[in-house]
Amino acid sequence: MSLNKRRSLAALALALLVSLSGAALAAQAAGGPLDFKLRTTDGGEITSEMVRGDVVVLAFGSSLLGPLSKAQAQGVQELADHFGPQNVRVYWVCTDSDSPKSKTYATDEQLRSFAHKNGLKVAVLRDPDGAIFKRTGADQLPAVVLLDRRGEISGAPVGGLDPNPDPSRKLVNVLSERLNKLLGAQ
Repeated sequence: MSLNKRRSLAALALALLVSLSGAALAAQAAGGPLDFKLRTTDGGEITSEMVRGDVVVLAFGSSLLGPLSKAQAQGVQELADHFGPQNVRVYWVCTDSDSPKSKTYATDEQLRSFAHKNGLKVAVLRDPDGAIFKRTGADQLPAVVLLDRRGEISGAPVGGLDPNPDPSRKLVNVLSERLNKLLGAQ
């Protein structure tokens, strides 16, 4: 086979690969399942396959956001307390870096301490490079993303959080209608 034919085939293969990866991202954006594998701060992991079939809340945040972090942690725990008995899986997904060279570095121990100090009893997951966060369409921290029983993102992410919300803006109240619809949909 000539060098030109090999180059043409290699270029075609590369174009096909790029096209397929773009198609996979488009499928997810259009409602395909959100595939993920996130490490817990205690050494375990949670994958999309493990939670498929359940309604899932992924609350993305950072321990470095000061009062917002504390308010989000408390709101997430209240959400878990309210919807946990209905088999909604609630996770706090920390975007703090796991690289000691980063300005946003936090150790697993620091994150466990943060969770304990703020009454957060749900599993703390790590998304240190923000790869999963970016794939959800969220554009600010903190943000909450809901997954339906098929593992697909349900509705737009809820971004931002008032550290001193009035009762109607509490996370559990903001998300109740959406979660109840997801729980009712079998």
